[in-house]
Amino acid sequence: MYRSRLGTDLSDITLDYVSSINDDSEIALYDILGSQAHALMLFQKNIITKNDVKKILSALENLKNVKFDTSSGAEDIHELIETLVIKKAGMASGGKMHTARSRNDQVVLDIRMKIRDDVNIVCNCLLDTIEALVSVAKNHQKTIMPLYTHLQQAQAGLFSHYLLAHADVLTRDFERLYGTFERINQSPLGAGPVGGTSIPIDRHSTAKMLGFDGLVENSIDATSTRDFVAEYVAMISIMMTNLSKISEDFVIWSTSEFSFIELSDEFTSPSSVMPQKKNPDILELTRGKTAEIIGNLTAILTTVKGLASGYGRDLQQIKSSIWSTSKISISALLILKSILLTLKVNEKQMKKVTQSSNLIALDIAEKLVQEGIPFRVTHKISGSLVQSSYISKKPISKLTLSEIRKSVEGTKIDPKIVSNIISSTTVVSSLKDRTSFGSSGYEEQKRMISDRIQKINQYRIDVSKRENRISSSIDELTKQINAIIK
Repeated sequence: MYRSRLGTDLSDITLDYVSSINDDSEIALYDILGSQAHALMLFQKNIITKNDVKKILSALENLKNVKFDTSSGAEDIHELIETLVIKKAGMASGGKMHTARSRNDQVVLDIRMKIRDDVNIVCNCLLDTIEALVSVAKNHQKTIMPLYTHLQQAQAGLFSHYLLAHADVLTRDFERLYGTFERINQSPLGAGPVGGTSIPIDRHSTAKMLGFDGLVENSIDATSTRDFVAEYVAMISIMMTNLSKISEDFVIWSTSEFSFIELSDEFTSPSSVMPQKKNPDILELTRGKTAEIIGNLTAILTTVKGLASGYGRDLQQIKSSIWSTSKISISALLILKSILLTLKVNEKQMKKVTQSSNLIALDIAEKLVQEGIPFRVTHKISGSLVQSSYISKKPISKLTLSEIRKSVEGTKIDPKIVSNIISSTTVVSSLKDRTSFGSSGYEEQKRMISDRIQKINQYRIDVSKRENRISSSIDELTKQINAIIK
């Protein structure tokens, strides 16, 4: 239908090469809604008649329940929908639907509407996952575990503290996506192919009908820029990287060597030959799918960086990367939430490993600091105690006064003071004494959990308000359509 300038139709091979019809099912409904708003605006501006708009809107409304034939010969969903409208409404009326519009502003409209809905879905899924992390943390405020740096045991900590750390990371992911929405939810409709139109349309009207917060004002920017796509996929890439990190921790901790956690059978797979195996395949797939989304981002940026200003057909290729990114990220969040809520935590093993290591070394050094001794001196003493513990193959708490005396040689520090500090320092006392803001101490867990619950509740209200504004606009559009076609 769009080849009036050319003498021949596309060959089957060429059509298959240029067609995006198989990818366009994701935006079919948005294309219909955008076309309805555009047609209604044309009628309100006296550009088309009531008879024309009635036939167009009626044809479009019927298409909402149609499963589109991808072998129709159309290059994309936009051409297919317009062809079907003309077939139903007739060329005299249906042929006016595309007045003052181009595929260029049409396709980017559909993509923006699709992504804004996906952002809201991801935001809600993020809040569900964050809530799951906080909920599990609430039940494990006294579950002692080792905390790691360089994958080496570093300090005694609490499982709740670990979970809250990831809750905070995902909260930042939420905040990034929530902010991205404002730049996505701007209407490009009416920008035309690249330079606007001479027909007296009302771009603000269609933006309002479709629930946009405003316009992408400049017509070149509106039709050819895809920075909002790159931003969305970049934010998702960061989020997936964070999910991959949690997945890696859980993969390691579910091994027999660690035995810190056990995954529900629902989220594991058996071996094809080894009956004893319980493989964390779902978590491994999250790591793999993270790489796929990072690949999507790279593909989008590589496509965009090679284009001159103005629309290029290259941009068609990024659509599948968007749909894939949304689908994977939503699924990953839903699965992680379920994994968290069904997770079995081996509290005894976590505590045993924590107590078998010399994780009170820093606490001893800090208590010596409180005796007025410079930290660098106390660090050396504590390090010497760890060395003696390693050589004697017993924990610091079992060192003799003689062994302690060797650790303070040359420091003029009474070994009895050190001995008393050692005898009063345990993993539990360490966590009671840890009072710095945001630390792994017992008291800080209560405060942080309460704070996170309040944040989640407020964020849910904010997302709900935003969703309701869009829904209200679409509902009002539907009422205006029904008033004309009935």
